[in-house]
Amino acid sequence: MRDHDLIVVGGGPAGATLGGTLRAQGWQVLLLDKAEFPRDKTCAGWVTPAVLELVGVDPLEYARERVLQPIHGFRIGLMGQPAQDNHYGETPVSYGIRRCEFDHYLLQRSGVEQVLGAPVRELAHTNGRWIVNGEHRARWLVGAGGHFCPVAAHAGSGPGSHELAVTAKELEFRMNPDQLRLCQARGDTPELWFCRDLKGYGWIFRKGDYLNVGLGREDKLRLSEHLNAFVASMQAAGRLPPALPSRYKGHAYLLHGHARRPLTGPGCLLVGDAAGLAYTQSGEGIRPAVESALIAARLLAQSPDAPALVTSAYEAAIRARFGPRGDQPARNLPGWLKSLAAPALMRSGWFTRRIVTERWFLHQEVAPLGA
Repeated sequence: MRDHDLIVVGGGPAGATLGGTLRAQGWQVLLLDKAEFPRDKTCAGWVTPAVLELVGVDPLEYARERVLQPIHGFRIGLMGQPAQDNHYGETPVSYGIRRCEFDHYLLQRSGVEQVLGAPVRELAHTNGRWIVNGEHRARWLVGAGGHFCPVAAHAGSGPGSHELAVTAKELEFRMNPDQLRLCQARGDTPELWFCRDLKGYGWIFRKGDYLNVGLGREDKLRLSEHLNAFVASMQAAGRLPPALPSRYKGHAYLLHGHARRPLTGPGCLLVGDAAGLAYTQSGEGIRPAVESALIAARLLAQSPDAPALVTSAYEAAIRARFGPRGDQPARNLPGWLKSLAAPALMRSGWFTRRIVTERWFLHQEVAPLGA
């Protein structure tokens, strides 16, 4: 049996950030992930400058060997209506990344001890210590393994069909010369097309020679039908090349406003998608993942020998940072009213710029963590 101060399950941005932050403070950290890295990660793949600053990534250095697509605007539309183009000048407001590269970079840089290609088969909490797979033991356990994280499952009430998760399908591939010539989507302007019932949206995201296309919805009924109709409409409009790969990958995640699963357990914290922290309006999860990891690292470093204090403080900090969760009362407009108002609102350049782009997707009104 090997002893550690902390075991992290999941090697994505949340796990790598948390593990690397505490390792730099002298903690003995072990990180487990069922995948070998680099690995494919289903995700549209964009990060704001705020995220790069939080994780200490220099855009110029990162882009030397990896894809980093500067984004200067967004094309926003309601399916069946003309889109609104919102541009922000010469300074990038976001960046396109490939998750296989970004996650691998963060994990390598973290410097933590890693056991990859190692799914969690067994979790036990005995005498104030967590034991993973009968081999590794630590006082603290952090679940950072995404929506289906085994630590979240062990903590109770998730994942499962009782949760209102977003389900999505997407593909990312390198375009050939013909596809590059026929693709009208611009790399500096991702396209977001909202479903008419406002239960999801499709996207077209070009990153240099790579193209990412997908659609996600708050219900999984007829998801493939919605996706196929979206792709066909974009091909007919010339936004997408006529020949695309047919093998889409699926994934799921919880929106913060719907999440009810526990955030903590005895000597245990959940971060990122494992906790259900994706922004409710956009589904973007990288910034909440990184921020929750930094919040957890700060509290663990302050009170490593006070589990009850850390878990209660973490719960309070997450709710204060990200707002009401699905287990708290919230005022929401009825669906019929939103659907009625959507066509006019999505034809408004002011609404698509100030609300959809700046508030929902860029979160420009949210102060940097710690400010």
